[in-house]
Amino acid sequence: MRAVTRWATRVVVTGGAGFVGSHLVDALLAEGRVDVTVVDNLTRGRLSNLAAWQDDPRLSVVRADVRDLDAMRCALRGASLVYHLAAQATVMGAARDPEYAFGTNVIGTYNVLTGAVEEGVERVVFASSREVYGEPVSLPVLESHPLLSINTYGSTKVAGEALCRAFAHERHLETIVLRLANVYGERDFGRVIPQWIEGATRGSDLVVYGGDQVIDFIWVGDVVLALLAAGRSELPLPAINVASGTGTKILDLAKRILGLSGSGAQTRVVPGRPIEVTRFVASTDRMEQLLGLAPATDPLSHLGGMIRTVAGAAA
Repeated sequence: MRAVTRWATRVVVTGGAGFVGSHLVDALLAEGRVDVTVVDNLTRGRLSNLAAWQDDPRLSVVRADVRDLDAMRCALRGASLVYHLAAQATVMGAARDPEYAFGTNVIGTYNVLTGAVEEGVERVVFASSREVYGEPVSLPVLESHPLLSINTYGSTKVAGEALCRAFAHERHLETIVLRLANVYGERDFGRVIPQWIEGATRGSDLVVYGGDQVIDFIWVGDVVLALLAAGRSELPLPAINVASGTGTKILDLAKRILGLSGSGAQTRVVPGRPIEVTRFVASTDRMEQLLGLAPATDPLSHLGGMIRTVAGAAA
Protein backbone atom coordinates (compact mmCIF):
# COMPACT_ATOMS: atom_id res chain seq x y z
CA MET A 1 0.00 0.00 0.00
CA ARG A 2 1.26 3.48 -0.85
CA ALA A 3 2.03 6.04 1.84
CA VAL A 4 -0.63 8.66 1.25
CA THR A 5 1.21 11.87 2.02
CA ARG A 6 4.16 10.93 -0.20
CA TRP A 7 2.03 11.15 -3.30
CA ALA A 8 -0.92 13.28 -2.20
CA THR A 9 -1.18 16.58 -4.03
CA ARG A 10 -4.25 17.81 -2.17
CA VAL A 11 -5.31 17.24 1.43
CA VAL A 12 -8.62 18.29 2.95
CA VAL A 13 -8.94 19.16 6.64
CA THR A 14 -12.52 19.45 7.89
CA GLY A 15 -12.64 21.71 10.91
CA GLY A 16 -9.31 23.11 9.73
CA ALA A 17 -9.90 26.58 11.17
CA GLY A 18 -10.46 25.15 14.63
CA PHE A 19 -8.11 24.42 17.50
CA VAL A 20 -6.49 21.13 16.49
CA GLY A 21 -7.29 21.53 12.80
CA SER A 22 -5.44 24.80 12.37
CA HIS A 23 -2.32 23.40 14.02
CA LEU A 24 -2.50 20.47 11.61
CA VAL A 25 -2.82 22.87 8.66
CA ASP A 26 0.27 24.71 9.92
CA ALA A 27 2.25 21.47 9.89
CA LEU A 28 1.02 20.34 6.47
CA LEU A 29 1.84 23.65 4.80
CA ALA A 30 5.17 23.95 6.60
CA GLU A 31 6.18 20.68 4.95
CA GLY A 32 5.66 22.35 1.59
CA ARG A 33 4.50 19.22 -0.22
CA VAL A 34 0.74 19.56 -0.63
CA ASP A 35 -2.13 21.91 -1.25
CA VAL A 36 -4.54 22.08 1.66
CA THR A 37 -8.27 22.76 1.56
CA VAL A 38 -9.88 23.72 4.85
CA VAL A 39 -13.60 23.07 5.26
CA ASP A 40 -15.11 24.84 8.26
CA ASN A 41 -18.48 26.38 9.13
CA LEU A 42 -16.66 28.76 11.53
CA THR A 43 -18.91 27.90 14.46
CA ARG A 44 -15.84 27.31 16.64
CA GLY A 45 -13.20 27.78 13.98
CA ARG A 46 -11.53 31.14 13.48
CA LEU A 47 -10.01 32.47 10.24
CA SER A 48 -7.43 34.20 12.44
CA ASN A 49 -6.04 30.75 13.26
CA LEU A 50 -4.97 30.50 9.60
CA ALA A 51 -3.75 34.08 9.23
CA ALA A 52 -0.12 33.05 8.75
CA TRP A 53 -1.08 31.36 5.46
CA GLN A 54 -3.73 33.74 4.14
CA ASP A 55 -1.61 34.78 1.15
CA ASP A 56 -0.28 31.29 0.43
CA PRO A 57 -1.79 29.92 -2.80
CA ARG A 58 -1.52 26.38 -1.45
CA LEU A 59 -4.29 27.08 1.09
CA SER A 60 -7.96 27.21 0.16
CA VAL A 61 -10.67 27.86 2.72
CA VAL A 62 -14.23 26.69 2.05
CA ARG A 63 -16.86 27.97 4.43
CA ALA A 64 -19.22 25.01 4.45
CA ASP A 65 -20.95 22.66 6.85
CA VAL A 66 -20.26 18.92 6.94
CA ARG A 67 -24.02 18.40 7.22
CA ASP A 68 -24.26 19.54 3.57
CA LEU A 69 -23.47 16.49 1.41
CA ASP A 70 -23.24 18.44 -1.85
CA ALA A 71 -20.76 20.84 -0.27
CA MET A 72 -18.68 17.90 0.89
CA ARG A 73 -18.64 16.39 -2.60
CA CYS A 74 -17.34 19.65 -4.02
CA ALA A 75 -14.78 20.23 -1.29
CA LEU A 76 -13.35 16.70 -1.52
CA ARG A 77 -13.05 16.63 -5.30
CA GLY A 78 -9.48 15.91 -6.31
CA ALA A 79 -8.27 15.12 -2.78
CA SER A 80 -6.43 11.95 -1.90
CA LEU A 81 -6.35 12.34 1.90
CA VAL A 82 -8.94 13.75 4.30
CA TYR A 83 -8.46 14.58 7.95
CA HIS A 84 -11.96 14.71 9.42
CA LEU A 85 -11.81 16.91 12.51
CA ALA A 86 -15.03 18.92 12.13
CA ALA A 87 -17.28 18.23 15.11
CA GLN A 88 -19.24 19.55 18.01
CA ALA A 89 -16.22 18.82 20.11
CA THR A 90 -17.14 19.42 23.74
CA VAL A 91 -19.13 17.32 26.18
CA MET A 92 -21.07 20.26 27.58
CA GLY A 93 -21.72 21.75 24.15
CA ALA A 94 -23.22 18.48 22.95
CA ALA A 95 -25.39 18.29 26.07
CA ARG A 96 -26.71 21.80 25.47
CA ASP A 97 -27.51 21.16 21.81
CA PRO A 98 -27.73 17.41 21.13
CA GLU A 99 -29.45 17.93 17.78
CA TYR A 100 -26.52 19.94 16.44
CA ALA A 101 -24.08 17.42 17.90
CA PHE A 102 -25.84 14.53 16.20
CA GLY A 103 -26.14 16.35 12.90
CA THR A 104 -22.52 17.44 12.84
CA ASN A 105 -20.82 14.42 14.37
CA VAL A 106 -22.92 11.61 12.88
CA ILE A 107 -24.58 12.90 9.72
CA GLY A 108 -21.54 15.07 9.02
CA THR A 109 -19.22 12.08 9.30
CA TYR A 110 -21.48 10.06 7.01
CA ASN A 111 -21.37 12.88 4.47
CA VAL A 112 -17.59 13.16 4.59
CA LEU A 113 -17.20 9.42 4.11
CA THR A 114 -19.78 9.36 1.32
CA GLY A 115 -18.12 12.27 -0.44
CA ALA A 116 -14.74 10.62 -0.04
CA VAL A 117 -15.95 7.44 -1.73
CA GLU A 118 -17.68 9.26 -4.56
CA GLU A 119 -14.71 11.55 -5.23
CA GLY A 120 -12.07 8.83 -5.12
CA VAL A 121 -10.34 9.82 -1.88
CA GLU A 122 -7.88 7.15 -0.75
CA ARG A 123 -7.91 7.64 3.02
CA VAL A 124 -9.87 9.37 5.77
CA VAL A 125 -8.28 9.92 9.18
CA PHE A 126 -11.07 10.36 11.74
CA ALA A 127 -10.53 12.27 14.97
CA SER A 128 -12.46 10.33 17.60
CA SER A 129 -12.29 10.83 21.35
CA ARG A 130 -11.50 9.10 24.61
CA GLU A 131 -15.14 9.81 25.47
CA VAL A 132 -16.12 6.70 23.47
CA TYR A 133 -14.94 4.56 26.42
CA GLY A 134 -17.15 6.17 29.03
CA GLU A 135 -16.17 5.46 32.63
CA PRO A 136 -13.33 2.93 32.25
CA VAL A 137 -13.49 -0.47 33.84
CA SER A 138 -9.73 -0.36 34.50
CA LEU A 139 -6.70 1.84 33.83
CA PRO A 140 -4.78 2.31 31.61
CA VAL A 141 -7.44 1.99 28.93
CA LEU A 142 -6.59 -0.29 26.03
CA GLU A 143 -8.16 0.22 22.63
CA SER A 144 -9.95 -3.11 23.13
CA HIS A 145 -11.92 -1.63 26.04
CA PRO A 146 -15.70 -1.68 25.39
CA LEU A 147 -17.16 1.53 24.01
CA LEU A 148 -19.47 2.55 26.86
CA SER A 149 -19.96 6.27 26.36
CA ILE A 150 -21.97 8.04 29.05
CA ASN A 151 -22.73 11.30 27.24
CA THR A 152 -24.09 12.59 23.93
CA TYR A 153 -20.71 13.71 22.64
CA GLY A 154 -19.10 10.34 23.24
CA SER A 155 -22.02 8.48 21.72
CA THR A 156 -21.75 10.51 18.50
CA LYS A 157 -18.08 9.59 18.27
CA VAL A 158 -18.95 5.91 18.77
CA ALA A 159 -21.34 6.27 15.84
CA GLY A 160 -18.66 7.99 13.77
CA GLU A 161 -16.25 5.13 14.40
CA ALA A 162 -18.91 2.61 13.39
CA LEU A 163 -19.46 4.48 10.14
CA CYS A 164 -15.72 4.43 9.45
CA ARG A 165 -15.66 0.66 9.90
CA ALA A 166 -18.69 0.19 7.68
CA PHE A 167 -17.26 2.31 4.87
CA ALA A 168 -13.96 0.46 5.11
CA HIS A 169 -15.66 -2.92 4.74
CA GLU A 170 -18.48 -2.08 2.36
CA ARG A 171 -17.01 0.72 0.26
CA HIS A 172 -13.29 -0.12 0.48
CA LEU A 173 -12.38 3.31 1.82
CA GLU A 174 -9.26 3.41 3.97
CA THR A 175 -10.24 4.82 7.37
CA ILE A 176 -8.04 5.35 10.40
CA VAL A 177 -9.51 6.17 13.81
CA LEU A 178 -7.50 8.14 16.37
CA ARG A 179 -9.01 8.42 19.85
CA LEU A 180 -7.75 11.70 21.24
CA ALA A 181 -7.33 12.26 24.97
CA ASN A 182 -7.82 15.75 26.42
CA VAL A 183 -5.94 17.98 24.00
CA TYR A 184 -4.69 21.36 25.20
CA GLY A 185 -2.79 24.20 23.61
CA GLU A 186 -3.01 27.68 22.16
CA ARG A 187 -6.10 28.65 20.12
CA ASP A 188 -8.41 26.55 22.27
CA PHE A 189 -11.24 28.02 24.30
CA GLY A 190 -14.17 26.87 26.37
CA ARG A 191 -12.36 23.91 27.93
CA VAL A 192 -10.83 23.56 31.35
CA ILE A 193 -7.21 24.59 30.70
CA PRO A 194 -7.85 27.76 28.66
CA GLN A 195 -10.67 28.74 31.04
CA TRP A 196 -8.48 28.31 34.09
CA ILE A 197 -5.50 30.09 32.55
CA GLU A 198 -7.69 33.07 31.70
CA GLY A 199 -9.22 33.00 35.17
CA ALA A 200 -5.85 32.77 36.92
CA THR A 201 -4.40 35.70 34.97
CA ARG A 202 -7.42 37.79 36.03
CA GLY A 203 -7.08 36.68 39.64
CA SER A 204 -10.38 34.79 39.60
CA ASP A 205 -10.89 31.64 41.65
CA LEU A 206 -10.78 28.42 39.64
CA VAL A 207 -14.05 26.48 39.80
CA VAL A 208 -13.46 22.72 40.08
CA TYR A 209 -16.39 20.43 39.37
CA GLY A 210 -16.18 17.41 41.65
CA GLY A 211 -12.45 17.46 42.28
CA ASP A 212 -11.90 13.70 42.00
CA GLN A 213 -11.18 13.60 38.28
CA VAL A 214 -8.01 12.11 36.86
CA ILE A 215 -7.45 13.17 33.26
CA ASP A 216 -4.99 12.30 30.49
CA PHE A 217 -3.83 15.55 28.86
CA ILE A 218 -1.82 15.77 25.66
CA TRP A 219 -0.20 18.77 23.95
CA VAL A 220 -1.70 19.74 20.61
CA GLY A 221 1.69 19.49 18.90
CA ASP A 222 1.91 15.82 19.82
CA VAL A 223 -1.59 15.24 18.45
CA VAL A 224 -0.54 16.82 15.15
CA LEU A 225 2.41 14.44 14.94
CA ALA A 226 0.00 11.52 15.43
CA LEU A 227 -2.32 12.80 12.71
CA LEU A 228 0.56 13.20 10.28
CA ALA A 229 1.87 9.73 11.09
CA ALA A 230 -1.58 8.21 10.50
CA GLY A 231 -1.80 9.95 7.14
CA ARG A 232 1.61 8.63 6.13
CA SER A 233 1.17 5.06 7.32
CA GLU A 234 2.10 2.40 4.79
CA LEU A 235 -0.42 -0.04 6.28
CA PRO A 236 -4.01 -0.02 7.51
CA LEU A 237 -4.18 0.78 11.20
CA PRO A 238 -6.57 -0.21 14.00
CA ALA A 239 -8.05 2.38 16.35
CA ILE A 240 -5.27 4.12 18.27
CA ASN A 241 -5.29 6.11 21.51
CA VAL A 242 -3.46 9.43 21.14
CA ALA A 243 -2.61 10.35 24.69
CA SER A 244 0.16 10.96 27.19
CA GLY A 245 -0.49 7.86 29.26
CA THR A 246 -0.17 10.04 32.37
CA GLY A 247 -3.05 10.75 34.71
CA THR A 248 -3.30 14.25 36.17
CA LYS A 249 -5.49 14.94 39.17
CA ILE A 250 -7.72 17.87 38.34
CA LEU A 251 -6.90 19.63 41.62
CA ASP A 252 -3.19 19.25 40.90
CA LEU A 253 -3.76 20.87 37.49
CA ALA A 254 -5.51 23.81 39.13
CA LYS A 255 -2.68 24.25 41.66
CA ARG A 256 -0.08 24.10 38.90
CA ILE A 257 -1.82 26.78 36.85
CA LEU A 258 -2.16 29.01 39.90
CA GLY A 259 1.50 28.51 40.79
CA LEU A 260 2.78 29.21 37.28
CA SER A 261 0.61 32.30 36.94
CA GLY A 262 1.58 33.72 40.30
CA SER A 263 -2.08 34.27 40.95
CA GLY A 264 -3.38 34.86 44.44
CA ALA A 265 -6.61 33.15 43.51
CA GLN A 266 -7.79 29.87 44.98
CA THR A 267 -9.65 26.76 43.86
CA ARG A 268 -13.35 26.46 44.60
CA VAL A 269 -14.77 22.92 44.52
CA VAL A 270 -18.42 22.56 43.51
CA PRO A 271 -20.54 19.44 42.87
CA GLY A 272 -19.46 17.32 39.91
CA ARG A 273 -21.35 17.04 36.63
CA PRO A 274 -22.62 13.47 36.13
CA ILE A 275 -22.17 13.47 32.35
CA GLU A 276 -18.41 13.89 32.71
CA VAL A 277 -16.05 10.92 32.96
CA THR A 278 -14.17 11.08 36.26
CA ARG A 279 -11.02 9.14 35.39
CA PHE A 280 -9.17 8.31 32.23
CA VAL A 281 -5.60 7.30 31.50
CA ALA A 282 -4.86 5.72 28.13
CA SER A 283 -2.58 2.93 27.13
CA THR A 284 -0.13 4.39 24.62
CA ASP A 285 1.35 1.09 23.41
CA ARG A 286 -0.28 1.26 19.97
CA MET A 287 0.66 4.90 19.55
CA GLU A 288 4.27 4.07 20.25
CA GLN A 289 4.40 0.89 18.17
CA LEU A 290 2.27 1.85 15.16
CA LEU A 291 2.81 5.61 14.92
CA GLY A 292 6.35 5.68 16.32
CA LEU A 293 5.51 8.36 18.89
CA ALA A 294 6.67 8.29 22.49
CA PRO A 295 4.53 10.19 25.03
CA ALA A 296 6.01 13.24 26.72
CA THR A 297 7.56 12.77 30.15
CA ASP A 298 5.67 15.81 31.40
CA PRO A 299 2.54 16.26 29.29
CA LEU A 300 1.77 19.62 30.91
CA SER A 301 5.17 21.19 30.22
CA HIS A 302 3.62 23.75 27.84
CA LEU A 303 1.38 25.35 30.47
CA GLY A 304 3.95 28.00 31.32
CA GLY A 305 4.20 29.19 27.74
CA MET A 306 0.43 29.38 27.40
CA ILE A 307 0.15 31.40 30.61
CA ARG A 308 2.84 33.86 29.44
CA THR A 309 1.02 34.29 26.12
CA VAL A 310 -2.30 35.04 27.83
CA ALA A 311 -0.69 37.34 30.38
CA GLY A 312 1.16 39.20 27.63
CA ALA A 313 -2.01 39.70 25.63
CA ALA A 314 -3.80 41.04 28.69
CA ALA A 315 -1.02 43.48 29.61
